[in-house]
Amino acid sequence: MYKYIFLWDEDLEVDNFNPRRYLNIVKSERLEISQPGLDPKLSEIHHPITVRKKTGSFHRRVSRANKDCSREGPPCSGWVEGMAPVFSKSAWQCAWHLIQNDLVHGWGIDYKFGYCAQGDRTKNIGVVDSEFVVHRGVQTLGGSAMTKVETV
Repeated sequence: MYKYIFLWDEDLEVDNFNPRRYLNIVKSERLEISQPGLDPKLSEIHHPITVRKKTGSFHRRVSRANKDCSREGPPCSGWVEGMAPVFSKSAWQCAWHLIQNDLVHGWGIDYKFGYCAQGDRTKNIGVVDSEFVVHRGVQTLGGSAMTKVETV
């Protein structure tokens, strides 16, 4: 029986990632939904909260000093991006209902994950900094690179 589900995009590099250490932090902090921090130098970054912090093992929000995150809600606090979420079993039982069956396009779904956090999203969702990944930002499923095949 599973305790956690990793639902990750195909364009993540995991050379610096250790799943055992990651899950130890997730368990000790009681995170229902989490993601690894993104390497700030090599990753395509869409939201400041996902950037790996050099101090500490995890974080739950971006500082108010960041001009893009002057509020307490998503994507500034209690939020993870849809490209590398990790769900507890109970959070997954909720989140899987949000995901489209083709898994090709999920833009905006990460704003809904908080409903599945099993309580206060500002406490139960976080980014694990000490175990980080690189997000290359290269789409290989769907997108503009696909060509249509004409049928006769």
